[in-house]
Amino acid sequence: MAEETVPKWEGKSTAELKTTTPEQIWPFLAEFCNIDKFFPSVDTCYRKEGTPGQPGLVRYCESSTSWAIEKLLTIDPINHSLSYEIVENNIGFKGYVASLNVLAVEGDGCKIEWSFISDPIEGMKLEDFVSYLDNTLLFMAKKLEDAVRAQI
Repeated sequence: MAEETVPKWEGKSTAELKTTTPEQIWPFLAEFCNIDKFFPSVDTCYRKEGTPGQPGLVRYCESSTSWAIEKLLTIDPINHSLSYEIVENNIGFKGYVASLNVLAVEGDGCKIEWSFISDPIEGMKLEDFVSYLDNTLLFMAKKLEDAVRAQI
């Protein structure tokens, strides 16, 4: 009997930052193990292994009810992009790979694109997951803009 193939989920969220450039935002995202400063539900994030800023870096992220181990796959400081995968977790992610890109926009500001491909998450609909990412990225964008303002 043939095994049924479930299609992968794919999606993308975008947030515009009106007052900051890619060069101002990128250092915060490139610091792969500081996601707890910007991600709304992550309380703790630290390096488990690997070299900061290099593919292969592994971070551990934890909230009050969940945890994930994520591995940096690629990082491109020139094009302000990175990709990572969730390698272990207790929240149902399987085959999850995401990329973050910080892009210049015409005029002032920049935008962050967060795209992903994943096996379906048990107990969740794709549109609900994308809505969660949209809200999370908007929260992160505000925190990132605040962090840049605090440096100026």
